Amino acid sequence: MNNNEIVDLLRQIADMLEIKGEVIYKTLAYRRAAESIESLGRDLREVWQEGKLREVPGVGAALEAKLDELFRTGRLAYYERLQEEVPAGVVSLLAIPEVGPKTARLLWSKLGLLSVAEVEQAAKQGLLRKLPGLGERSEQRILAGIESLYRRSDRIPLGVAWPVAVELMAALDAAISPDRIETAGSLRRMRETIGDIDLLAAAKDTAAVTAAFARLPQVAEVLGQGPTKASVVLHNGLQVDLRVLEPPHWGAALQYFTGSQAHNVALRELAQKQGLSLSEYGFRQGEQEIACPTEEEVYERLGLAWVPPELREDRGEIAAAREGRLPDLVTLAQIKGDLHLHSTWSDGAATVAEMAEAALRRGYEYLVISDHTHSLGVANGLTWERMQAQRAELAEVQARFPALRLLQGAEVEIKADGSLDFPDELLAQLDVVVASLHSGLRQEGEQITARALQALRNPHVDILGHPSGRLLGQREASALDLGEVIRAAAETGAILEVNSIPDRLDLDDAHVREAIRAGVRIAINSDAHSVAGLDSLRYGVATARRGWAEAAHVVNTLGAAELLALLARRGGSGG
Repeated sequence: MNNNEIVDLLRQIADMLEIKGEVIYKTLAYRRAAESIESLGRDLREVWQEGKLREVPGVGAALEAKLDELFRTGRLAYYERLQEEVPAGVVSLLAIPEVGPKTARLLWSKLGLLSVAEVEQAAKQGLLRKLPGLGERSEQRILAGIESLYRRSDRIPLGVAWPVAVELMAALDAAISPDRIETAGSLRRMRETIGDIDLLAAAKDTAAVTAAFARLPQVAEVLGQGPTKASVVLHNGLQVDLRVLEPPHWGAALQYFTGSQAHNVALRELAQKQGLSLSEYGFRQGEQEIACPTEEEVYERLGLAWVPPELREDRGEIAAAREGRLPDLVTLAQIKGDLHLHSTWSDGAATVAEMAEAALRRGYEYLVISDHTHSLGVANGLTWERMQAQRAELAEVQARFPALRLLQGAEVEIKADGSLDFPDELLAQLDVVVASLHSGLRQEGEQITARALQALRNPHVDILGHPSGRLLGQREASALDLGEVIRAAAETGAILEVNSIPDRLDLDDAHVREAIRAGVRIAINSDAHSVAGLDSLRYGVATARRGWAEAAHVVNTLGAAELLALLARRGGSGG
């Protein structure tokens, strides 16, 4: 079994344990281990062969024994016993956005439902509302969740596609070293989801590059291969298309294959007004060909400044490029700290010390440990007593890492009535307060918006975390009125988060731009639950860039003293 298959297995076990009603600590252990293995960066089998499974975060003695059995025999008796207790059909019900483990168990035990189709039919017959704890509104929400499930596309999340593309480019470079290689299409524009992975290369011998690409060990099937193009399917099931051109055409080809279609059409119209035609090979004026080895030459010939790939969506960037109004987009290197992440105190897979050490490796000046609070029991949320115990550990870790400013925050739950887990006098003792909605996400728009506005108007709340609550491909955004939220943040000085988890990317790019126009500042946070999770910040930065964000719009480009002064001026935390 490869890492992905093992991760899927561990998550299935966690799902089955939740359906059985096992204690939360047991299910969290499997989820933490799955997350660590997912971000391991090497084959877990090799780690097993070296006898170092216990060095993987989240793998203790019990799980080490299970993984050892799996690698030795190809089977896991514990998993097979769980399958006898919890049918696979019950686990499949968790794909419905409105169905959690308790509801799945209820649907199975009371009505014998074992598929999404069976749940849909039962809901349409009015059978779900008769179950204890559900009712007519829950039944309608489950139906809406099933409709949402059916609408899901097969597009690839950015956080899945990007690492695969980076790995393939490195492999191709090692195999044949083309002159240039780059991502293209919606992946280069860093859209939140993409279709197929597009790569572009430049080389004098184009056929040699496509041949080398087709022979890469990651390739499972070659769909087509010619002197300038190859299409393959990888072992993980993703399709990748590679185009190769000669170096003089590199700039025009990179621009052309980056898109978007609307952006490219607008450029071609500009070219036509100048008596030019524009293609992936460059410009043509009559019989004269004008090659463009760089993208900058393409834009310069059209009288434009070079447009960053993330902005090429025909949303005003061409006029801005003509008039010298393009933003100086924020970069990953400008981020000086992370304001939202989790440790083993709640549902994280790494200790405070491990997170601090990782932050220093990334050059951060500060780090905010913001574990969940007690209302989110599924995430092992902290009571105030545990917050105090955590503070003692933070002081100890701070002494070990004096170069890093270690701050105590919390991801405080916004409860169903809009109140927060801790009273103001306790919130005031925290350095950073991130308030988030995790429950009641299917409330009516007016109700859930009122909850968010109440939190934003609390002077101790610094940041509204992942505002819409969406999970790409899994859960649609709540009915939260983000326009109202943005207006409230502008009035109160609260900060809105761009959550970098690839499944979230929340705020999205359109609302980032709306927030910036309203004068609202944003925080780009990883919401990391492991050391590897810190790397997801690149996706949040990309999303902010697509929303035209500059460093001045992003609070965690500030140094620690400036950031805390900003928070203190609002009148809340930041002590």
